[in-house]
Amino acid sequence: MGKPTIVLLHGVGLDHTMWEPAAALLADRFTVITPDLPGHGARPPAGDGVTLADLADGVAGGIPAGSHLVGFSLGALVAQHLALYRPGLVATLTSVSSVCERTAEERASVLARLRSAEADFPASAAASLDRWYAGTDVDPRWVSRTEATLRANDVGSFLRCYRVFATADAELGPALGTIAVRALAVTGENDTGSTPEMTRRLAAALPDCRAVIVPTARHMLPVERPEALADSLTTFIGESAHV
Repeated sequence: MGKPTIVLLHGVGLDHTMWEPAAALLADRFTVITPDLPGHGARPPAGDGVTLADLADGVAGGIPAGSHLVGFSLGALVAQHLALYRPGLVATLTSVSSVCERTAEERASVLARLRSAEADFPASAAASLDRWYAGTDVDPRWVSRTEATLRANDVGSFLRCYRVFATADAELGPALGTIAVRALAVTGENDTGSTPEMTRRLAAALPDCRAVIVPTARHMLPVERPEALADSLTTFIGESAHV
């Protein structure tokens, strides 16, 4: 019997390489698939009017039926969409550093970040790096790699995908209660954008979901605390297999 498949979906402006620290810890137990979302990595830029459904459709063809789906940030919204509309692909759903049903204040904050990126993309990228990594013990080489990935974006494509990230939780929110698979929601204690409160909100909205808050961690949980994330995933998926 082969190893179960785990699919890791990255965040906005990033690519599959962000998963390398966590993927290395999961590879002995799982067949690990790390696709690039449409508009990211080596894929063509995302077009005008790109939607969450477009991003989900753009990766669905590479996801084997019955996979353990893990999404980070924008990738978590993509994973939730797949669990809703292509449930045959999804054995379990894990949302890492995910937003959920933003309040008016939270929505205003993310739309302000979108306007900042529209006005000055390099400054916005620098602010993201600071928000994600300042004060952490992440290897500076990883910070540099994240910076290089961010700065390599087609700016128009990034902005179109960021708009999806900023708004799509509103369309998902009313449907979350119909997601039938077992779920895990995990975020960092010090994540200011995808807050512990949002993770608890997501766990309450999904019918069968537990929340895990990783102490002291910030937004880039798969890079900053890959061991904690891999341990949470392995425990959760292992328990799900024996239900």
